[in-house]
Amino acid sequence: MYSRPHLPVLLARVSESAVRAVQIVAGPRQVGKTRLIRDMLDRLEAKGRTSKLAWMFEAVDQFESTNELGTAAVEIGIIDRSKARDANWLAERWGEARIRARNWSGRVDHDGSPYVLVFDEIQKIPNWSEQVKGLWDADRAAQLCMHVVLLGSSPLLVQKGLTESLAGRYELLNVKHWGLAETQAAFDLTVEEHIFFGGYPGALPLRHEEARWRSYVLAALIQPSIERDVLALHRVEKPALLKELFGLSAAYSGQILSFTKMLGQLQDAGNTTTLAHYLVLLEQSGLVSGLSKHAGEVVRRRGSSPKLNVHNTALMTAGSGYTFQQAQADRDFWGRLTEACIGAHLINTVDDSCGVHYWRESPNEVDFVLRDARHLTAIEVKSGRRSSHVAGLTAFCDAFRVTRRLIVGDASGCDVSIAEFLSEPASHWTDV
Repeated sequence: MYSRPHLPVLLARVSESAVRAVQIVAGPRQVGKTRLIRDMLDRLEAKGRTSKLAWMFEAVDQFESTNELGTAAVEIGIIDRSKARDANWLAERWGEARIRARNWSGRVDHDGSPYVLVFDEIQKIPNWSEQVKGLWDADRAAQLCMHVVLLGSSPLLVQKGLTESLAGRYELLNVKHWGLAETQAAFDLTVEEHIFFGGYPGALPLRHEEARWRSYVLAALIQPSIERDVLALHRVEKPALLKELFGLSAAYSGQILSFTKMLGQLQDAGNTTTLAHYLVLLEQSGLVSGLSKHAGEVVRRRGSSPKLNVHNTALMTAGSGYTFQQAQADRDFWGRLTEACIGAHLINTVDDSCGVHYWRESPNEVDFVLRDARHLTAIEVKSGRRSSHVAGLTAFCDAFRVTRRLIVGDASGCDVSIAEFLSEPASHWTDV
């Protein structure tokens, strides 16, 4: 059994005797958020807290029943449509949790820890944040000893609710895609396997049956992420264009592509403003980013052509038509894939104080630039598709005050291997 590194943080927060804030667990679909909560509840139970007496788990999009032992049994994929999952349902279940929380605190075997209430897929309840605000504030006025944990798989919608209604009332735990250290620990992947198969834990056990793995990623991961987390929850006037944009972004991951050139590749009519907006939606859903060019002026960064980069290389390879062996044999494709993997790692591990960019002033280019308030790190990926652009690094260092420059690769002359780079968070590479 493997538990994500977020578990100790979340477990410590819900074990505190003082209830300070709503705990928000947000991140892309299928990265292990629900499993994280299950592990948390198992740990609480292992500490002596009887199941269902000290916590309640509610899945907004699933039917929950009680088995003969009296413990929670979630029938995955069966949706209870007898009662709408709306604000009234949320208030009803919250009210039931309040009763249980008071009963728990009054038990003779109560260990002093608060009751724990969990809602999964909270973003699917209309106006969830306003309802949570009212319920939470009422609990604080009543001094109710109950921790509340909310899970959401649409980061953009979750963030909108937090900023509009729950300001000052929450702590956010970002759960992003799995990195190399996690896929190696849980599935014993090689570096090459991680680069090709990515970091979706539900898909990785299928990697030895590549056709099955590919079908799972396309049908069970990509399609629901677009249909349920983007199109169903946001106003998108041209759904076909957004789907095309995702396909194009996955295929061109690791490359700089102007919005004008994108329009030339897409069949559905649109404009550059629409494409830029749709790219933001895809980024906030944990699918693909359009990295901006590093420049001294913010206006120049915002107006630059984006460098497309998937957040998980499975999004790039599942629809590529390449097998694992074919991808490794094609030096150009493997080079782009390796660069995309480095980019995904930076996107998934960078903190809010640091930005991930690229730089290009023809003919010079730097693959990735990490920038925070005090540091500027230039990163060049040396792969099989081309020789290292050392000239680009030199030109960039001449133009900006660089605190660190790195050539990442497994060939001679590199500063750090691909495996080592993927084993450390982005912040590690900004330290001097």
